Amino acid sequence: MATGYGRDVTVRVVLAPDKFKGSLDAAGVADALAAGIADAAPDWSVHRSPVADGGEGTVDAVLAAGWDPVTVATTGPVGDPLTVTYARRGDVAVVELAASSGLGVLPGGEPRPLDAGTEGLGTVVAHALDSGVTEVVIGLGGSASTDGGAGLLTGLGARVLDAAGAPLPSGGAALARAARLDLDGLHPGVRTARFVVACDVDNPLLGPDGAAAVYGPQKGADDAQVAELDAALAHWAALLRSTTGRDVADGVGAGAAGGTMCGLAALVDVEQRSGVDLVLELTGFADAVTGADLVVTGEGRLDRQSLHGKAPMGVTTAARAAGAAVVAVAGDCTLGADDLAAAGISGVHTLVALAPDRDTAIRAPGPLLRRVGAAIVEGWDR
Repeated sequence: MATGYGRDVTVRVVLAPDKFKGSLDAAGVADALAAGIADAAPDWSVHRSPVADGGEGTVDAVLAAGWDPVTVATTGPVGDPLTVTYARRGDVAVVELAASSGLGVLPGGEPRPLDAGTEGLGTVVAHALDSGVTEVVIGLGGSASTDGGAGLLTGLGARVLDAAGAPLPSGGAALARAARLDLDGLHPGVRTARFVVACDVDNPLLGPDGAAAVYGPQKGADDAQVAELDAALAHWAALLRSTTGRDVADGVGAGAAGGTMCGLAALVDVEQRSGVDLVLELTGFADAVTGADLVVTGEGRLDRQSLHGKAPMGVTTAARAAGAAVVAVAGDCTLGADDLAAAGISGVHTLVALAPDRDTAIRAPGPLLRRVGAAIVEGWDR
C-alpha cells in the first residue's frame, strides 16, 4: 500500500521503457525504476516489460518476455568472428540485424561504408532455419552496411558472382561488378518460411531518398561514396530483376538498413510491420497492461522524433487503450507539456533534472532512475 496521499492506494504498474542508448539497456532501466518504486511503495504490484522499436534491443525485449535464447557463431560487418544471440519460441525466431551487421559491432567503431556487409545476418537466419523455424522476424535498425541484402543472401547460401564467375567481396561497392546471382545453394527453408521485418521507414532503394543518399552518411559515406553506392545498388536491383522477375527497388521501405531486405524480397514475400507494434505483440504487452493503473515508458531522449513510430508512443497508445495512465522517463526531454498531453503522457521525469551534469546522467543513470521510481510514487494521484 502507498500512503502518500493520506489514504491507502493499491497500484498496479507496468514498467515498459526502451533503452537509454549509450547509457543503459531497457531491462536495466526497468530494474532501477522498480527498485525506486519498492523503496517508496513496497506493496505496489510492479511488472517489468522492457520494449524496443524493432531495432537494437528487440531480442533483449522478447527474451525478457520469456522467449528462449539461442547463441550462434557468425561474422561481423567486415568478416570478424562474432557470437550473437537470437530469440526463439516454438517455430518463430527473432533476429536482430544490429547484433551481427550493425554499426555497434564494427571493429574499433570505425565505419566501413563501402565494404561492410550483411553476411553475418544471413548466417544467423540460416541457423534458425536449420533448427526448424518456419517464421523469422528480423529487426532492421542499426545497420552498418549498404549492400542491398547481397550479404544476407550469401549467408543463406547464394553466391553473387562477377563476370569471371568469382564470388564478389562483401559490401555495397562491389555490387557494381555483380554479373550473376547463383541461387543453387540457397537454403531450402528460405522458400517456405515466413519473413517479417520490423521497419518504420518508407524510403525506396535508390535516388535522393534512397538507402545510400539518406543513410549512407550515417555509416561514414562521403558524397562520392554515396554516389558510388547508389550506382552499385541500381546495378544490383537490375540483376535481381533479371534473375527473379521481381522489381524491388521502389518497394515501400526498400531502402531500410542499406536495402538489406531487397535481396530476400526479390525471392519471397516479406511482410513489413511497425517496429514497436511488432515488439509489443511478440512480448505480450496487451496482456501485461490489462488491469494496470499506471504504465511508465520512455527512452534516452524524448523529442519530436519520439512521437513518430518510436517505442514510447507505441507503449502509450496501447496503455491508454487499456485505460492506464502513462508517465514517461528520459535522460532529457525537449517536448513541451502540450506535446506530452496531446500524446497521452501525463508527465515526464528527466535524469538531467536530477544529475549534477549531463555526463553523470549518461554515465550513472541507475541511482537517478531509482530516485525517479520513488518520485513516481510520490506523484501518483489517481
